[in-house]
Amino acid sequence: MLKVLDIDTFYGEVQILWRVSFKLDFGQTIALLGRNGMGKTTAVRSIMGLTPPRRGKIAFNEKDITRVRHYQIARLGLALVPQGRHIFRSLSVRENVVFAMRGEGFSEEDIYSYFPVLKARSHHKGNELSGGEQQMLSIARALLSNPKLLLMDEPSEGLAPIVIQTIGDIILKLKEKGLSILLVEQNVSLALKVSDYVYILHKGEIAHQCTKNELMENTKLQSEYIGVSKYGST
Repeated sequence: MLKVLDIDTFYGEVQILWRVSFKLDFGQTIALLGRNGMGKTTAVRSIMGLTPPRRGKIAFNEKDITRVRHYQIARLGLALVPQGRHIFRSLSVRENVVFAMRGEGFSEEDIYSYFPVLKARSHHKGNELSGGEQQMLSIARALLSNPKLLLMDEPSEGLAPIVIQTIGDIILKLKEKGLSILLVEQNVSLALKVSDYVYILHKGEIAHQCTKNELMENTKLQSEYIGVSKYGST
């Protein structure tokens, strides 16, 4: 489904990613892990065409999207839950939801079944929501574009543990529905809960790849590249 092949990505003349390669198969959830500043968000931006790689190739469903504009990539079936949420704060919850609706699959009622709190607060403006509610709205908005692949960039960032648990439960439900997911996370506990396979970014390179069970059992690897102790976050 998604193949990232030896990409080098720059901001200006500063290289951030070095020969990064990974793949995601249909229906799979993979986690991209690593400490802050290691290139995880840049990898997502490269895939979505927001910061295209200077070298290498990105393919989605066998189509080369390396030089495709970001809005065209979205039309192919990729959706991003961005770091920082970026909802329309001056619009109501329902206006945010309706604005995002495209194609067939997830409906407004489906979204409210996943996130009942959004239905209860459907007439509240985005800036009246808590951080957790804003994150739920950001996920809901991405789902309503009816993606084939959902990219989630740090969805647990800044959230209370009970909200993180809710987000994890939602991701598991989406997996059961067959949605393919690329998860960028600092919260290793969440990543291990929902992922099938893990790639670890270190200083802009893929330092290791393994199943989530292998990472669970390898405390040295956790400490060296992620900086965790028994599945905690950095």
